[in-house]
Amino acid sequence: MTESTGGVTHHRRTLLTTALGAAVGLSTGVAAAAATAPRQRATEHTQILGRDVDVTRATPDVVRILKSYFEAKTAADLDATVAHFSRKVTYVDATLGWAWYSRKELYDLFAQLMPTWPKTAASYPTRIVGNTGSAVVVFTDTPELFGHEIRPVGAVDFEGGKIVRWVDYWDGRAFTMAGIAEQRTPAGQFPADFGEKGLARTAPRSIRSTVRALSDALDSGDAHSAVSLFHPDALFEDLGLHTTVEGRHSIESFLNSALRSLPYGPGARVRHVSGTGQGGGYEWVNPSALAPRGITALELDDTGLVTRMTSVWDSSLWSDGAITRAQSATILQ
Repeated sequence: MTESTGGVTHHRRTLLTTALGAAVGLSTGVAAAAATAPRQRATEHTQILGRDVDVTRATPDVVRILKSYFEAKTAADLDATVAHFSRKVTYVDATLGWAWYSRKELYDLFAQLMPTWPKTAASYPTRIVGNTGSAVVVFTDTPELFGHEIRPVGAVDFEGGKIVRWVDYWDGRAFTMAGIAEQRTPAGQFPADFGEKGLARTAPRSIRSTVRALSDALDSGDAHSAVSLFHPDALFEDLGLHTTVEGRHSIESFLNSALRSLPYGPGARVRHVSGTGQGGGYEWVNPSALAPRGITALELDDTGLVTRMTSVWDSSLWSDGAITRAQSATILQ
């Protein structure tokens, strides 16, 4: 990645700050939780940096860890932030195609960026699903970090009380079309190594089975089989389309109209599964789609039905017309 001079240099540095906002951290003395206790939950909401965070499907230990991290990062505490990462860590911004593969690389980058952050900047979670084996985190980067508000969904894996992998996904249109085009790595140079190979499998069979059934149904274009996995009052969110659909019947109607064009539909394959029996999510790739990668967060009830599905992908890779056509599928006929 080549830095330019003047205002563009500052522009690029602030965007790097945004990318790093996805990284999560752990207190040094916290041991990784076993994936065998998915039913342990924190209270429904907690406060982190003065904001309410939905932790209904998160264990108390991962809530404590992420609270510690986001507070340290927002305070621009370099040592406390970087201490949360394993020496061998993979961090990827899946929208920009920027990747770092060691704690030393992250240290050097944070050391460059943190002194430039304004006091009013903050990065804070709004929803946490999972435990300290693996988790999905929905969070917000405030506009002071990069000039526009960004709301990524991140997948994180832990080993031995340290972060070993973090990948964040967000919609490039949040940054503006011109800005994302300037910063995005060309498709032919996009990193292929997202660090999932060789990781211990922490997500339990229950969520892996749900992910397999859901992804297979979406890949085959079978909306009916897909929604059979949903609770009757489920919430379906597509952050790339800025679309929300409520209720199993309405979700099926939407998918019947839009599924074959959606990037997590036909052609999509699971990259990595995170979370617990109460929820988590899966990263997916789709080489045949204009938006070839993304993440889908899932929340499950005690019977294993999906109560909430949230997908995010880079809609800046789609035309305005394609987005409008997909959005129109929410208008029931």
